[in-house]
Amino acid sequence: MKHLMKNGRILDGCGNTIENGWLLIEGERIAGVGAAPRMPGEPVSSCEVTDLAGKTVMPGLIDGHVHICFDASADAGKGAAGRSDAALAFIAARNAARTLASGVTTVRDLGGKNFINLSLRDAIHACQIPGPRILSAAHNICMTGGHGWQFGREADGPDEVRRAVREQMRAGADLIKFMCTGGTLTKTGEPGQTQFTEEELRAGIEEAHKAGLKTATHAKGIEGTKYAVAAGIDTVEHGAMLDDELIEWILKRGVYVVPTLTAGAHIIEKGTAAGIPEWAVEKARRFRPMRLESLSKARKAGVKIAFGTDAGTPFNPHGTNASELLHIQEIGLTPAEALIAAASRNAEMLGLQDRIGTIAPGFIADLLIVDGDPLADMRVLTDSEKIHAVFQGGRKVAEKGNLIW
Repeated sequence: MKHLMKNGRILDGCGNTIENGWLLIEGERIAGVGAAPRMPGEPVSSCEVTDLAGKTVMPGLIDGHVHICFDASADAGKGAAGRSDAALAFIAARNAARTLASGVTTVRDLGGKNFINLSLRDAIHACQIPGPRILSAAHNICMTGGHGWQFGREADGPDEVRRAVREQMRAGADLIKFMCTGGTLTKTGEPGQTQFTEEELRAGIEEAHKAGLKTATHAKGIEGTKYAVAAGIDTVEHGAMLDDELIEWILKRGVYVVPTLTAGAHIIEKGTAAGIPEWAVEKARRFRPMRLESLSKARKAGVKIAFGTDAGTPFNPHGTNASELLHIQEIGLTPAEALIAAASRNAEMLGLQDRIGTIAPGFIADLLIVDGDPLADMRVLTDSEKIHAVFQGGRKVAEKGNLIW
């Protein structure tokens, strides 16, 4: 049966708004969209009809950076490294359910343990458990003792990095993630520290690209980020230190930058009083000003800013992903630009721009329906009581923050 939604505001995910709009769903796809008084030729009697007066319909959010196996505890990485695979699988399944219920219908998972993230992806795809569509990088690839080594695939030298990429491919990874610099949540090493050489990154990126896989890199230092961009990386995660030359390279190569500002904000806000290690809090505080400055410069220059939360890091729980839409405005994005980043731009970043992220005929009907207007008050997206409904592939799967399964 077809489903006609009418009298609602439609944000198409590309920056266009239709007031008093209608939307026709047939099966898992959008069959038509438009504005009143022109309505679809279908007799209303042949459709399920929903009146969306006072509500806004938009594409389901796409989070470009999560860790679905992490539990957002004070030392989430340590917790993931120390738990059994069975325990992590239950945590990951819970995280996936909460993510979908909040209106996030697709995520890019950038690192887990023992391929649990791939098993979760497959279970969701098989409709065995609820969750968002997942594209997963399987294991992070890092140098020995590098950032995220506790649950990553350590590799040294071009040949070993190439082998590590092939291992992720063999396991079924959708993309490959490298750790080109140090980071906040690993005790050893500085965020600005270079951890892979350009030759190592080039070998890994070339191997991934040969197989048609996109690549991402954790990147907080200038030199390491330059190595990754020069080697052909597709997306830069965090972008804590970007100088003018690097921004020019990123623009020239069409690289996406994913700020993940929520993660650092929570670490600074909660601090050691909440149990976060002192060394992590100190790093987050020290790098925050330069991070905001770098990302603001990148946005002004026209760099493609994407939407990602780093959900699963300390006090950054899955299901609260929409809070990044508020933080990302700190670097100058307007509310409309923030929503584009979480919809059509992220779909393009994932290579799914012909399937999701846009409300248009032929696209998959992944939809988020909220009370009010997110362009006027983005906070409606962070309030479960304002989440009227979530649709995944044309089927209602959640309302008021609760799954229908």
